[in-house]
Amino acid sequence: MDTTDLVLAIVHHLLVFSLAGIIGAEFVLIRGDLPAATLRRLAGIDRHYGIFAALIIIVGIGRVFWGLKGWEFYIYNWVFWAKMAAFAVVGLLSIIPTVRFISWNRQAGANPAFAVPAGELATVKSYIHAEAAVFLLIPVFAAAMARGYGS
Repeated sequence: MDTTDLVLAIVHHLLVFSLAGIIGAEFVLIRGDLPAATLRRLAGIDRHYGIFAALIIIVGIGRVFWGLKGWEFYIYNWVFWAKMAAFAVVGLLSIIPTVRFISWNRQAGANPAFAVPAGELATVKSYIHAEAAVFLLIPVFAAAMARGYGS
């Protein structure tokens, strides 16, 4: 048995589940009015989103090169690339909410009476909903890969 592969798999899965939790937290917190405390919380959660996403990429690269399946399994597997595309789309969809959270947090810090504009809030909600929907494809592709599809 290869302990490296096991450790990389465990860390990778824990990070992915944590990222799902972060998306879920954003999904829940983005409802209704957003007082300054909630805006700070969203900005902090979103910072963790970026950190966890970067760690997922780093550990995932480790799995490709030091995992039991070998890099050939991943490089030539279309399901792997579909999973990577879904992850990339989730990342791209997260840009607008991140920019808005930073902006709203700054505005709330400068002006205690700041209220998030309804149109911007609706846009961010739609991006987070889209993120969550696309994110659901990632474990689907992972399960297919684990069963040998795509190779």
